[in-house]
Amino acid sequence: MEHLLEYASERQKEIIQAVLEHGSNRAAARALGVAHSAVNAAVDRAKMNAARNGMAPEASMTHQTATGFATKRVSTMYKDDGTVGLQWHIQEQDKEAQHAALVAFCEKFEWKPAPKIKHEGRSEADLCTLYTLTDYHMGMYAFRDIGGDDWDTKIATNTALTALKGMISGSPDSKVGILNLQGDFLHYDSLEPKTPTSGHIVDSDSRMEALVDVSVQLIMHCVEMILKKHKDCHVIICEGNHDIVSSLFLRKLVKHVYAKNPRITVDDTSFPYYAYQHGKVMLGFHHGHKKKNTALPGLFASEPRYRRMWGSSDYTYIHTGHYHHQEKDVHEDGGAIVERHPTLAARDSHAARGGYTSLRAAHAITYHKEYGEISRVTVTPSAS
Repeated sequence: MEHLLEYASERQKEIIQAVLEHGSNRAAARALGVAHSAVNAAVDRAKMNAARNGMAPEASMTHQTATGFATKRVSTMYKDDGTVGLQWHIQEQDKEAQHAALVAFCEKFEWKPAPKIKHEGRSEADLCTLYTLTDYHMGMYAFRDIGGDDWDTKIATNTALTALKGMISGSPDSKVGILNLQGDFLHYDSLEPKTPTSGHIVDSDSRMEALVDVSVQLIMHCVEMILKKHKDCHVIICEGNHDIVSSLFLRKLVKHVYAKNPRITVDDTSFPYYAYQHGKVMLGFHHGHKKKNTALPGLFASEPRYRRMWGSSDYTYIHTGHYHHQEKDVHEDGGAIVERHPTLAARDSHAARGGYTSLRAAHAITYHKEYGEISRVTVTPSAS
């Protein structure tokens, strides 16, 4: 049983050492003052972990797996005398180890309140500016020979910060700046690079634990840029079809990091339809994966949590994404302007091979509390 010590937890090592010293599981249980079943369970767990790593001598498994991999399948052919003739040892990436690494990252993350940022601009109380990044797909890999442009986490980070800088510099000194991540901010939602609902494998350039790190840093940098320009910052992180779970933990994280900064508010709604009111202006948000644009005015008007906001607003603007291109629908009978935003992200192989095209851009839209939209700034990857 000595080989089990390498694959055992500290408590399991203590129990295995007792078994080796006293000669049996039952004797070890008496010596440790624990139940016999507890010793059996600890030994079995250590054996299972050793087997996952390719080590189970009693079953003729004596080949250690590579770092980060686990045993997927072992096929053994025995000779007539009972010795091993041939053996196929199939390994795969260790999903449990990946999960443990992500958990470890989250556990060691320091949930310290972010430092307060000095407001450097003026403050026009009547104005509110909305900065939208939709379908940003952090973690996606795109290759220019297929989709026309390169894309990875480094390019995405630089593009976002440069674009936001351009939008901020071209916008007025509104009292409120809204950071609107309009869904699909992350390209995938699990330890494996695949979509959460359909399970389609996607092109990725990073591991999830690294993706969490860079995404958190990017969001915090965007918030700080807005705080320097505007007196108040409101953060909306919409659920998308690619980041159903990730959008949730990002909302919670931002809320905790800025918990003690009175200049920042975070929409903590788990409902995938969000809203914000600025004077007589109602702003609604939905990624676009659940409802079509034409159905959104009726949804926001009838949704109990938003009825008062809808009724007290003279102007209603609903923002969506999802299809990666711009589309503006004015529904006079619906009582709202529904706008689908374009994306700054490049095309991956799936979009390119499917023939999906879009003009890459992002908008900063400024609203007056009495008169609705009064101006907008558009940036593109080439201009930003």
